[in-house]
Amino acid sequence: MFLAEASIQLVPDGTLLLHLLMVGVMVFILNRTLLKPINQILAERERQVEGRIREAEALAAETEEKLRRYNATLREARAEGYRLLEKERTAAIKEKDEQVRQFREQMSQTVAAQLETTRQQEQQVRQELESQAATIGDLISSQILRRPAQ
Repeated sequence: MFLAEASIQLVPDGTLLLHLLMVGVMVFILNRTLLKPINQILAERERQVEGRIREAEALAAETEEKLRRYNATLREARAEGYRLLEKERTAAIKEKDEQVRQFREQMSQTVAAQLETTRQQEQQVRQELESQAATIGDLISSQILRRPAQ
């Protein structure tokens, strides 16, 4: 008898149904009391994480757009600066060329005036030399011919 009580019973009886019912009730109770709140907390965390990821993506897109606008503005400012520099350089070259032209004109006028003065002086010197040559020639001929100068 002792052996019969310790043996395993292979034929299901009513206790199996009772055990299945108890497991089902425990699953229901655990779902209601423990698993459902944990699942709600996990779902809320996931919604928050997704919201923060969307916020981070929006901020990244906004930052990239601002960076793109900044770079475009910077390129435009550089281009404007280069245009201004080129304009100033061109104006300075034109001013320098005008000053050189005026200086050349002034020098040409000065040289022409000096050439005219030199020609006039040359003419005067020539006239003086001719008159002196005539006087010296008369003096020499009067001394050679021993006649008074006329």
